Amino acid sequence: MLAPSSELISSLGPAVRDAAREAGAMALPFFRAGAKTAARLWYKDRSSPVTEADIALDTFLKGHLATLLPEAAWLSEETADDPIRLGKRLVWIVDPIDGTRAFSTGHPDWCVSIGLIMEGRPILGAIYAPIHDRLYEASLGGGAWCNGLQLQVSEEAALKHARVAGPKPLVERFERRAGPIVHLPKVPSLALRLARVADGSIDVGLVSSSSHDWDIAAADLILHEAGALLTDFGGSTPTYNKPQPRHHEMVAVASRLHPRAIGAMRT
Repeated sequence: MLAPSSELISSLGPAVRDAAREAGAMALPFFRAGAKTAARLWYKDRSSPVTEADIALDTFLKGHLATLLPEAAWLSEETADDPIRLGKRLVWIVDPIDGTRAFSTGHPDWCVSIGLIMEGRPILGAIYAPIHDRLYEASLGGGAWCNGLQLQVSEEAALKHARVAGPKPLVERFERRAGPIVHLPKVPSLALRLARVADGSIDVGLVSSSSHDWDIAAADLILHEAGALLTDFGGSTPTYNKPQPRHHEMVAVASRLHPRAIGAMRT
């Protein structure tokens, strides 16, 4: 893999940050804390909610990011997949609202997620949680940051009593192997759950087998630059922009705890 241009990354970073914040601001008029969204809502695949806010943000981001990097392809949860992306070296991978169910029911844990992939791995990422006004961002080799402060994963040195968040069956499986843990509420936005591993407020983030590129691409880089790893239970890191952009069960954890964490999840 050819090294990405540091000039390219540094020039795009501020613009991607601004795009994430602008998209988040676009969604706020539709959000109702503790209540149903003001946006029109419907369902795809029978159970997955979509709102007019998702579509509006998707349209805005697709147009805006295309002007920043015209040669990059596009992959988003809310856009029909175009296989042309498979032949592209650079791909924007976006979830305009990660955590639509939370957004639509008035829960604060939703976000805008933007990742830039080069040859299958992220080189730039931004996650903006408007209700919390927290902007997580990272560039390859440039560290991970939240609202201008550099991120560092938890200094927890053992799995016992670690703070764990994720789907209940996976959390219970982890506890059976790792011993007593602190059960944290599941964060409905997967991107935000992973970002909170990067900022140290979650020690172990668990991911079900239903995740897609757009849920994790930006967070993957933020985790890496903060000193954590996101891998499947076999220890393999995700590869992005494949024909089927879906992933196996995964764990996000500080690098020093990673061998023990994946060991606890292996059956």
